[in-house]
Amino acid sequence: MGKRQVLQRRGRGGSVFKAPSWNRIGRVRYHPILPEEKTSSLEFVIKDIVHDPGRGAPVAIVRNSSGVTSLMVAPEGAFVGQKIAFGAGAFSDVGNVLPLMSIPEGTLICNIEGRPSDGGKYVRSAGGYATLVSHSAGNVLVQFPSGLVKPFDSMCRATVGIVASGGIVEKPLLKAGANYHKFKARSVKYPRVRGKAMSAYAHPHGGGSHPTGGRPVSRNAPPGQKVGVIASRRTGRRKK
Repeated sequence: MGKRQVLQRRGRGGSVFKAPSWNRIGRVRYHPILPEEKTSSLEFVIKDIVHDPGRGAPVAIVRNSSGVTSLMVAPEGAFVGQKIAFGAGAFSDVGNVLPLMSIPEGTLICNIEGRPSDGGKYVRSAGGYATLVSHSAGNVLVQFPSGLVKPFDSMCRATVGIVASGGIVEKPLLKAGANYHKFKARSVKYPRVRGKAMSAYAHPHGGGSHPTGGRPVSRNAPPGQKVGVIASRRTGRRKK
């Protein structure tokens, strides 16, 4: 009888693996599209920039004169008291939120909506940015940090600029305890032990009597076997 792996326990779920969303400051998303934003623009003011537990990028709290409040991922260079504009009539200045059809080609953008008025789904991590490549009939092509080019509806909104706190990955953690608390805010178990370092009963890669680890497994493999390199098209060093 083998040992139940962490990935099996995590897939089953439970209170131990539940994300601590009650610690979050709120849903970080744009407000629904207002009628005025379709033709002109609305002015918002950044009231505060705060930290959201479990998130690398800071969060900006913005509010307009009518009391409409939004939580959005703060772009690089944002400051308290800054005035930003929402809507099709706004300029493509850093921090403004515009529909993709109103943003010039070659502009760096972040916090992109997948569908109009869904609040923002893509390119939200610290230091992340995408590039608006081109406009076509009803669609806009955007290049992601990975190099993937994805079409979006031209009415989807995005923030002009780069997500703030891009250097957070370069800051050393200095001790294991800091890493533990970083993962705890996201309900990720730390430390994560390599399967190769385990005994044979605990993991398919375990045991030292034969070389294991890195072998491709089927995408339809059962949870106890589906570890390591999954459904790879090729392995090994690419020969030129």
